Amino acid sequence: MPGTHWEKSSFSGVEGANCVEVARFEGRLLLRESDDPDTVIATTPAGLNALVRWQKSRRADGIC
Repeated sequence: MPGTHWEKSSFSGVEGANCVEVARFEGRLLLRESDDPDTVIATTPAGLNALVRWQKSRRADGIC
C-alpha cells in the first residue's frame, strides 16, 4: 500500500504517537494505530459504521 494517504482522527489530539489513522484503498477503509503502522485492519464503510454505532450504544448504556 505504498502511497496510501493516512488521515489522523480528530479525536487523537495533537501528540504524534498513539493516534488512530484511516485511509481509503481499493474501495475499503484501512485502520491503524500510528504507533504500530505495520498492523492494518481493512473494513468496508458499512462495517466501520456498524462498529461505531455499536460502540456508541455501549457507551449510552453505561457499559464503556
